[in-house]
Amino acid sequence: MKNIWFHLQGYRDLPNDFRDRYESVWVNPPNDELCDSETVGKYLNWNLDELEMADDLGFDGIGTNEHHQNGYGFPISPHMTGNVLARRKSDAAICLLGSTLPTYPPMRVAEELAAIDCMSGGRLIAGWPIGSAMDTVGNFGIPPTQVRPRYYEAHDLIKAAWTKPGPFPFNGKYNKLRYVNPWPKPIQKPHPPIWLAGGGSLETYHFAAKNNYTYNYLSFNGYQMAKGQMQAYWDVVESYDLDDNPYRAGFAQLVCVADTDAEAEKLYWDHIRNFYDKSMY
Repeated sequence: MKNIWFHLQGYRDLPNDFRDRYESVWVNPPNDELCDSETVGKYLNWNLDELEMADDLGFDGIGTNEHHQNGYGFPISPHMTGNVLARRKSDAAICLLGSTLPTYPPMRVAEELAAIDCMSGGRLIAGWPIGSAMDTVGNFGIPPTQVRPRYYEAHDLIKAAWTKPGPFPFNGKYNKLRYVNPWPKPIQKPHPPIWLAGGGSLETYHFAAKNNYTYNYLSFNGYQMAKGQMQAYWDVVESYDLDDNPYRAGFAQLVCVADTDAEAEKLYWDHIRNFYDKSMY
């Protein structure tokens, strides 16, 4: 087992009556009313300090993800965070889980992630989630029926850009390019590890198994629910006659450590309540 410090980079100052006054933390909470830019700047720098501290403490990987127009988390572009982390002298993987492919020009993802892999000496993990409906549909206005087709096409284009000699043409439905010729290409060959993230979608389970990718599940609802979700994934892996290599799966679980339950409640209760009452709303 390997351990990754994963940072959601959330906004910590939503009002206590947030749930009573606002529809959701996603897409439409009023920015001028709730979000202070100087405070965000402080938090973003703290977040980088915490990720660098995790690197210094010896975690196998450090990482973040991507969300937009929300108070749940501020990793607006994981590539920006990865760019900062890539300059550190380290053996830790830079796990960007990740680039929401339907919302990006795929060639920009190919080049930016390749640059991070080069800067870091080949430490990138390219995490490519389908993306939450709040991001893809709510924020970027992508019709729901186009989300997965756009994702699959972007996936194919980026992998081709990383593995085929350029320049070459790409004639997709959403991307029509005369020249695919990224400078640079990644250090890792044939390409950096590609990880997926999901919340229980059978289609994502099968996509991971077909492509021999790592599937990752963020567990925020307790280990019993998570066990069922992950077992469903392992059942799909078995149906493809693949081995049960534990590195086929990644799993995120909130853990609070203290000497006693009372001390844990004193240290963490306000933060846990902030997350579940506001950021998950």
